[in-house]
Amino acid sequence: MFTVIGWALFGLVVGLIARFLTPGRDSMGCLITIAIGIAGSFIGGAVSMLLRGRSLTDLDLHPAGFIMSVIGAIVLLLLYRLVSKR
Repeated sequence: MFTVIGWALFGLVVGLIARFLTPGRDSMGCLITIAIGIAGSFIGGAVSMLLRGRSLTDLDLHPAGFIMSVIGAIVLLLLYRLVSKR
């Protein structure tokens, strides 16, 4: 139960940072922000591990992983805006 709450809080923080760093208005709610933050974390973490030559099964935390999580969330946020405008 605690890990679900932890992932939700981490996703919210990453999603909010991504929304803050990406210019423009968003009409999405808190749940979509959390989902984008969590998905961005998975994508950014996977890219970070692959760039470092690590296996995707290694579960270690690094500041670079947090930065990649935010970058992944920004990419997903831009894709969300692109799809939701149509």
